[in-house]
Amino acid sequence: MKTFVLVGAPNSGKTTFYNWITGSNFKTVNYPGSTVEYSVGSIASDLGKDVSFIDTPGTYSLIPKSPDEEVTYSVLYDLNKENKNKNVILVLDGLHIERSLIMALQMKKAGFPFSIVITMDDLLKKYNKEFDVRKLSHLLGVDVFTFNGQSGVGLKEIVEGLKTNSNYEIKKIDWTYLDFQQAKVQLNEILSQIKLNAEKSDFFRLTQKIDGFALGKFGFVIFFLLMSLLFASLFWFSAPFSDGIEWVFNYLSESLDKLMPESLFREFLSKGVLSSFAAILVFVPQIFLLFFGLGILESTGYLPRAAALIDHPLRKMGLGGRSFVPLLSGFACAVPALMATRNITSKKERILSLFVIPLMSCSARIPVYGLLISFLIADNVLMAGLMMAGLYMLSLIVGAIAALILSRFIPASKDQYFLMELPLYRMPRWQLLIKQSIQKTKSYVVRAGPIIFVFAVLIWGSTQFPRVDMKTPDLAESYAGQMGHVMEPLFKPMGVDWRVGVGLISAFAAREVFVSSMAVTFKVTEDEDKQAQELGEVMKNASFANGDKIFTVGSVLGLIVFFMIALQCMSTVAVQVKESGSYKFAIGQLVILNVVGYALAVIINQTYSFLFK
Repeated sequence: MKTFVLVGAPNSGKTTFYNWITGSNFKTVNYPGSTVEYSVGSIASDLGKDVSFIDTPGTYSLIPKSPDEEVTYSVLYDLNKENKNKNVILVLDGLHIERSLIMALQMKKAGFPFSIVITMDDLLKKYNKEFDVRKLSHLLGVDVFTFNGQSGVGLKEIVEGLKTNSNYEIKKIDWTYLDFQQAKVQLNEILSQIKLNAEKSDFFRLTQKIDGFALGKFGFVIFFLLMSLLFASLFWFSAPFSDGIEWVFNYLSESLDKLMPESLFREFLSKGVLSSFAAILVFVPQIFLLFFGLGILESTGYLPRAAALIDHPLRKMGLGGRSFVPLLSGFACAVPALMATRNITSKKERILSLFVIPLMSCSARIPVYGLLISFLIADNVLMAGLMMAGLYMLSLIVGAIAALILSRFIPASKDQYFLMELPLYRMPRWQLLIKQSIQKTKSYVVRAGPIIFVFAVLIWGSTQFPRVDMKTPDLAESYAGQMGHVMEPLFKPMGVDWRVGVGLISAFAAREVFVSSMAVTFKVTEDEDKQAQELGEVMKNASFANGDKIFTVGSVLGLIVFFMIALQCMSTVAVQVKESGSYKFAIGQLVILNVVGYALAVIINQTYSFLFK
């Protein structure tokens, strides 16, 4: 079987080409001895047969500087050890061909058998950047193809033109400063012969004008406003949809009570399952908007510019521009964000990023923040939105402080550099963006759903048993109550009782479970009239045995800070072990963040109690 290894810089269009040529018929695997993933797939059935492809992590050169680049390097040099039917396809970004061709010169020097696929063919024509592809093929001595990632034009010609060369010997190269200068001279000569249009189109000039404003003296103001708009919109734009979901579940619960005779099973479905899922699904619109907003920033081309803009401030904390995308991804989910640190070249920067990412307010915190903010600021969507934005900004500040402290204990790396292409500004492909956001939101719900269901069953069951003469026990006498009373001395300094404590313990499986746990433990303790009220209303009336309110400004602010800092996601801990390569690092992070979160929650609640009581 013929095998082609796809190589190219990040954002070169390599994975888009890979998806087209395999028809998404591929699987993702870990490279042996590494946590870094790459994809292996076979050619799409309508294009041919007996051809396979390997999509390697993005790399800028044959001199590896990061775990991702080391895997690509290893895959390439394995060509010499295996069958000679393996060749390389070098994918280059046509809009930045001046810089992309450096990789081609390196591969020529190393002796790799390769063909070139130039992407962005449609934009080359649109932006007046066309050049002589045949001349380029002649000068490099390799086959050169063009490809349109939007429509797939050029794919058939590429498949028909791919050839394997078994007569080669690969050698490792050292790319010194002198080599780089010589390559630049050779590159300029090639560019002059392929008649690359040096005149910039109106769109290129417009991009430069926008960058002069977006990356100039107002750059940080624009960055702050865009981030604030993104996170505040989670409340503003989602409110009607969340209200609709809430109405649907209330209707289902009422209908169920009318259709089924009174029984333990009806109570389980209505007050256990439906209430628990409603408490989570009501925040799905906010989660969708988060993914959608991040997608807009990425597809328009602003995301790499934000990374370049924030590179200097991050340097002062031991981080850098390469850390920005993983950190921003952490606002969606820490698991893929931790994996995204693999392209960070600096060991120190990667360690700091791995530690700080769990402090970013991931989408799993949205239900918790939404519940607690609603308690503090009822019926004021504007203030709730601003507070949500403030919490996200505060998580960045907390992460910066943590990175600054930790950087003092980690020796500086010598391998720090930051290289990122600034693509042209483009309009998002709205249909694709919406589809991807829906898929990511669906993945979130599917991942969290089973966990929520299992814990809803456990929590509801623990509040309904043990039963004497089939009578529902008082909550304090139930299994949940017995366990909660044992732990209550730990939670009392935070200003909460054992019922909230049960929710906090449950949240270590997944933060989202906290809301469903609260829905179960508090709603089942009230009379029938109060069961129909919102969880927020029940919280306002919840009190200790002596009559003191459980949920005060101090205790709720303490809970918010606890959830902001504490590491409660076991999936994150498991991935952290893999990515850091150290159980000590992962367990140490788990202990430190939870202890600090608990201590700050206690301090906030006790300070509030001292000042206002």
